[in-house]
This record gives sequence, structure tokens and C-alpha cells, in this order.
Amino acid sequence: MNISEAARRSGLSAKTIRYYEEIELIAPAARGENGYRQYDVKSVDELHFLARAREVGFDLRECRELVQLLRDSQRRSRHARELVLEKSERLQQRIDQLVAMQQVLEDMASRCHGDEGPDCAILEDLAAYTEDK
Repeated sequence: MNISEAARRSGLSAKTIRYYEEIELIAPAARGENGYRQYDVKSVDELHFLARAREVGFDLRECRELVQLLRDSQRRSRHARELVLEKSERLQQRIDQLVAMQQVLEDMASRCHGDEGPDCAILEDLAAYTEDK
């Protein structure tokens, strides 16, 4: 099948597929007589796998590890599990950071009058400089 059909079936854009080929995340597609890329079902399955991995938050380095595990018939499932648990832990840390940031923003907003006057606790807070930094 051509790249547009592979894109439709995998959930990736043609541009993304070409990029994944360029960075050697996937094997180069076979070329037809007309020079166009041709994808088989196995390649599209791998592209769908990558689309799903990206959808749940894996970066390209992590996707490379996961696709290598997918291709390895001698793999150990614990390797995939370890990758997922590490990713989950980093995600939880990021969630905690975002929640803390949200609390700071809500606190700043609660201290601002939000009226027509020039005094603004938000701007004062952001402009504050402490020697601790």
C-alpha cells in the first residue's frame, strides 16, 4: 500500500512516517517501480504500534527501545514493564510539578484585586527578587 493508505491505517501522518524513516526508527519502505514508498501489513502494524506508544506519552528514544523489543522474538516482557513503570514514575513527577504550579497560580490570582487600579499582586510577585536564588 502507498504512504497515504499506511498513514490512514496507522494513525500517523505521511510526514511523520517519512520522518520515522529518516531517523531510522522504522526500516525504509520498499519502493515501487514508480519510486513511491510501498508498505506491507507488518510495516503498518509497526507504525500503528509507534502511534499508540506516542499517544500514551513515550518519546522517540523510548519508542526506539519499545520497537526493538517488539521486533525481538527473544525479548523478556519485564523489559517492557520496566520501561512503562519508569515512564509512569516520571509522568507522576511531572503531574506533581504541574499541580504545584497550578496552586501557585491560583494563589497569585486570589491575591490580585483584578480591578481597574494599577496595583497587581501577580505582577509584584513575578517581579520580586530574592537573594536566595
